[in-house]
Amino acid sequence: MDVVIGKKAKDISFGQLHFGSACLGDARRTRRLVKMADRIMATPGGSLPHKMRNWAELTGLYRLVKAPRVTHAAVIQAHCQRTRELAEQMGGVVLRLHDTTELDYSHVPALREQLGQVGDGHGFGYLCHNTLAVTPGREVLGLVSQLLHKRREVPKDETGREKREHPRRESRLWPAGVAASGTAPPGCLWVDVADRGADTFEFLADQHQRNGRYVIRCARDRALAGEDHVAADRIHRYLLDYTRNLPALGEKTVSVRRQQKTRRKARRQAREAVVRVEAGPVSIAVPHFAAGEYPGQPLELWVVHVREVSPPPGEEALEWILLTNVATENLEQACQRVDWYSCRPMVEELHKGMKTGCRIESMQFEHAERLEPMIGLLSVVSAVLLQLRQAARGKDADATPATDLLPPLFVEVLGGWRYKDPNRPMSVYEFCMALARLGGHLNRKSDGFPGWLTLWRGWEDLRLMVMGAQAIRGGKCV
Repeated sequence: MDVVIGKKAKDISFGQLHFGSACLGDARRTRRLVKMADRIMATPGGSLPHKMRNWAELTGLYRLVKAPRVTHAAVIQAHCQRTRELAEQMGGVVLRLHDTTELDYSHVPALREQLGQVGDGHGFGYLCHNTLAVTPGREVLGLVSQLLHKRREVPKDETGREKREHPRRESRLWPAGVAASGTAPPGCLWVDVADRGADTFEFLADQHQRNGRYVIRCARDRALAGEDHVAADRIHRYLLDYTRNLPALGEKTVSVRRQQKTRRKARRQAREAVVRVEAGPVSIAVPHFAAGEYPGQPLELWVVHVREVSPPPGEEALEWILLTNVATENLEQACQRVDWYSCRPMVEELHKGMKTGCRIESMQFEHAERLEPMIGLLSVVSAVLLQLRQAARGKDADATPATDLLPPLFVEVLGGWRYKDPNRPMSVYEFCMALARLGGHLNRKSDGFPGWLTLWRGWEDLRLMVMGAQAIRGGKCV
C-alpha cells in the first residue's frame, strides 16, 4: 500500500494524485516521479537515502532529476494546476497567501557560484516565493505557484534606473507570484493576501491593472492624492494620520499568535485580543521617486485599521493597517477583510513544514538543476501534510473519519497503539493527536497544538509500525 493523504485516500496514491499528469518528456519518467513521491510521502523526514528504500530507488531518483526535461517547473506544475482546479470548483472566495522564505544551501560548497546570496550575504541559496491557496475557513487547497529566485550581487555603481529596470529585481517576485497563480474565473473571488513585504506601489498598481483583488499589510506611510477628510475639521495628507483618525465601526476579537523574541521583534504571548476596527476609502498618490515600474496614476482603494483596545501589561498593543481594493464600507465587511488577513500565517506554517519536517535545506545535490526539482517535490509534500494538520484543527475535525484522509491500515495501527483497539473508529483530530503522542507530545491542554517536529517524529514511528503490520500480513511494505 502506498501512503496517500487526501479525500478518497484508498482510491489513488499521493504520487498519482499530485504528479500523475506531469509532462517530463517520457511517460517512464512520470511513473518514476509518482513512485518517488509516494516513497517520500511515506518518509517525509530524514535524508534522501533514508527516504528511499534501497540503493536502486536512490539511483533511480538521481537519474530522474538528472534528465534535462525534469525541471522545477515541470515537477510542480501538475500539483499547482490541480490546486487551481480545486479553487475553481470551490467557487466564491479563495485566499492566495503569498510569502517568501530563504532556502540556505551554504553547506554545499559546489553550489556557491550557482546560487544567490541569502542571510547576511555570506550564505548562498534561493529566495523561495510560495503562493498557498486556502479557503476563508482555513482549509488548505495546495500550492498555486512557487518561484525560485537567485538574489544577485548589485554593483556599487549601479544607478537607480538600472536597478529599477533589471529583470532580476527582487521586488518583482510579488507581481510575478500573482501572475503565475492564474486568473479567477467568472463567479470566483480570488484574493491575494500578503504581509508588509508586498507593500510596494508597483505591486498595488499591478493588481489594479490586472483587476486582481488583494489584502496586504501596510509597511510605510504614503502621501495621499489630494486631501482626505475624516470630519469637517480634520484634513490629512498622509495615509497613517488619516487611518488613525478614522471613526470606529465596532469591535471584534482576533487571535494573537505567540512570538519569540528576535532582533526585530519583541517577545509576545498568545492571546485573544479585543480590537477596534475602522475603515475608509483612500486615494494613494504616485511616489515622487520611482521604485518600480507602474503607470503614473493615483490608486483608489480602502484602508482597514485594527487596533487592540486594552493590551495586557507589558505587551505591545496589536495594530494592523490593511490595504485592500475590495469595497469595505461597514463593520461586517471590515471584519471579513481582517479575517482574510488572519489566515496569512498559514503560509509560514508551510515554510516550517518544508524546513523542519521535510528538511528541504539538508539536500546535498551539487548541481542546481538537479536540486530544484526536489525542492518542488518536497514543497508539495509539505503542502499536503499541512492540509492534514489543518484539517485536524478544523471545526469538523472531531466528526470527520480519519479514513477519509488516510489509508485504513495507518488508522488501524495507530488506534491499536493509542487505544488498544485497532477497530476503534478515529476522527481526524483523534488521529492527529495520537500521532503527536507517538512523537512525544503529552496531549495536555496547556501544551497547545502539536508542532511540525513532533508530528514528523510520530509519522516516521507510525510508518515503521505499519511496515511491521504489513510484514506480518504478508503484504507489500510502504
